[in-house]
Amino acid sequence: MVTRILVVDDAPKLLMLVAERLESEGYAVDRAGSGASALERGSATEYDAIVLDLRLPDMDGVDVCRRLRLAGCWAPVLMLTARDGVDDRVVGLDAGADDYLTKPFAFTELLARVRALVRRACQPRPATLVHGDLSVDPATRTVRRGTHAIHVTAKEFALLEYFMRHPDVAIGRGRLMGHVWDSGYHGDSNVVDVYVARLRAKLAPDNGGVVIETVRGIGYRLVSRRAAARPA
Repeated sequence: MVTRILVVDDAPKLLMLVAERLESEGYAVDRAGSGASALERGSATEYDAIVLDLRLPDMDGVDVCRRLRLAGCWAPVLMLTARDGVDDRVVGLDAGADDYLTKPFAFTELLARVRALVRRACQPRPATLVHGDLSVDPATRTVRRGTHAIHVTAKEFALLEYFMRHPDVAIGRGRLMGHVWDSGYHGDSNVVDVYVARLRAKLAPDNGGVVIETVRGIGYRLVSRRAAARPA
C-alpha cells in the first residue's frame, strides 16, 4: 500500500523540493499552495501524514490544522515555520499538530520526522475532548457543559481530563493517584475520593448527562447517561 503525503506551502520552490524529495523516498505526494486547497484535499483524501507550512497566503497554518481536526482529519501533521519562538510552537501543537520543524531544516531530518509520523498512523487526537454534553479544552484549561462554563481547580482539571481521555472505562484509585498526584505525595489516602466528590458537585447534571459513577471494588468511571424522564 502506497503511503500518501500532503505537502502544503505557498513558496513554489520549497513546495517542489519537499515534494520531490518525498517522492524520491517512495511516497505518493499531493501538493497544496494555500490553506483553502489544503482543507479541500485534507477533507477529501485520507493522508498518512501532512507537512504543513505555518505561514500561508489566505489563512494561518494553525487555523488550517484546527479546521482539519474539526472536520475529522486525523492525519499526523508536521508543521513547518520560520518562527522559532516557544509560544508559536505551543499554539501549533495545541491546535492539533503532532510535530514542529523550524526553517531552514535539513531534508534528512524532515524525512526522519515524516517516517516517525507515518508510524503513528491516523488516530483521533481532538484538541478539545468531548463526551456527551461535556467538553474539556486542555489548551485553555476550560470545562463546559453545553454552553455553561464550569470553573475547576488545577487538580480537578487534571483529574477530569484523565477521565475524559478514558471515557466509559473503570479506573482504579491508584491509577488516578499516579496520574494526577506525583510520587512524592504523602497526604490523605482518600484524596481521590475527595476530588471526585468535588467534581461531581460541580458537574452535577440536573437530569442525565455526563457523570462520574462509582465502580464497586475498583474506582470510578465517566459515563454519559441519557436524560431520564421526570416523574409526572
